[in-house]
Amino acid sequence: MDKHLPRNILITGGAGFIGTNLVRYFLEKHPEVKQVINLDALTYAGSLNNLQDIAEKYPSRYTFVHGNICDRELLKKIFIQYEIDTVAHLAAESHVDRSIDGPRDFLETNILGTYELLQAAKNYWQDRTDVRFHHVSTDEVYGSLGDSGLFTEETKYDPSSPYSSSKAASDHLVMAWHRTYNLPVTISNCSNNYGAYQFPEKLIPLMIQKAEAEEKLPVYGNGTNVRDWLYVEDHCSAISTIIHKGCNGRTYNIGGCNEWQNIELVHLLCDLMQELRPPKTVKNYRDLITFVKDRPGHDQRYAIDATRIQNELGWQPSLKFEEGLKKTILWYLDNSDWSESIRKEKYSGERLGK
Repeated sequence: MDKHLPRNILITGGAGFIGTNLVRYFLEKHPEVKQVINLDALTYAGSLNNLQDIAEKYPSRYTFVHGNICDRELLKKIFIQYEIDTVAHLAAESHVDRSIDGPRDFLETNILGTYELLQAAKNYWQDRTDVRFHHVSTDEVYGSLGDSGLFTEETKYDPSSPYSSSKAASDHLVMAWHRTYNLPVTISNCSNNYGAYQFPEKLIPLMIQKAEAEEKLPVYGNGTNVRDWLYVEDHCSAISTIIHKGCNGRTYNIGGCNEWQNIELVHLLCDLMQELRPPKTVKNYRDLITFVKDRPGHDQRYAIDATRIQNELGWQPSLKFEEGLKKTILWYLDNSDWSESIRKEKYSGERLGK
């Protein structure tokens, strides 16, 4: 265990889903943190509306910088100006279906962008050891599981999509910079996140939004694909734990211990919606479920073994899935203006999600 005390944190992709929640987490849970710098290119999934209240509440501790992680000069300026000692790297193109249709953006952002960020950190930090570069990755780098077994940190990489391949490459880059240049790094590979501020192309917010509108609920294939679900605030607490206490050069798998078939998840979501906001045009939200053509290379099952982070760092998820899903549904129902603005400006609700 290598203790690290972050003071000036650069969070890349901080206007996206997980990034938004991580910015909030560090500002609200860690008053000893002097500055949180949010660097985001504000692509389709990022929005400053996610953090408007944070900018007003913490004007001296929170700074937003509009820019791309591929911009070498901008990165150099940020490290120097804000005396960055900690990086939480979340900026990435992250949607599998979009990577199938247009892989180039994924290669540029996820691979070349990570390279530029690693170089900026190496050049600014030199031989310092009181610093940390934490890279947030995905369990999708491991490929697909059968009916049994779990992904561990020793599982062989076997990515299936342009997205997961680009994330696998970025993981290898981070570890190479540690081994070659002694850059202090940690990596986390997490399971599917859910919670507030998630762009509604992903399964859970899309189903909530469509159910609220009483539209058809599209489910890929026969709905038997299995995912492990992690509440985003639990993910943020895990990232913070790794940054503060993780061993230099070590990878940690973060999982929610919540395996669900997609169709079972949608059934649960429908039942919770039935309780929280009964439908008007149909008897039951389950009646809206429609099976659609599966996507190419759709991994059958992901499941995380989070033993290492639990045993070594004492972290474990705090919410059971049913509880977290209910909180998530209530957030989207209470913030329908947020969803509606995205629906009008950025995303019409076509089924893309994993």
